Amino acid sequence: MAEPEFTATGVRIGRGLRSLTRAGQVRISGGRLELLTSYGSEIDSAPVQAVRASRPRCASAGRALADLNGHRYLLTLRAHDPAPGEPGPPAAGRFIEAVRRTAGRGG
Repeated sequence: MAEPEFTATGVRIGRGLRSLTRAGQVRISGGRLELLTSYGSEIDSAPVQAVRASRPRCASAGRALADLNGHRYLLTLRAHDPAPGEPGPPAAGRFIEAVRRTAGRGG
């Protein structure tokens, strides 16, 4: 199995006003974006080319929106990357950049 292009753990994943998980995982691997619960169960997945990632308006810097399969998910990552060796999800900006880079849309 190839090394994932992007992985973030400890991510809060929500849809609308509903929180789906407070410690989920976001992974881009093999050209697919996967949203997983803290137990590793799949919430949703789609080819990266079909995913739209952006920053939400009027939200903190640690949040990103992911539109896939007709659903909009709010991902709460971090405002800044954690220091080397520190646990925690990477910055939301890195997630958005990873989606664009993997999909071939540039940065």
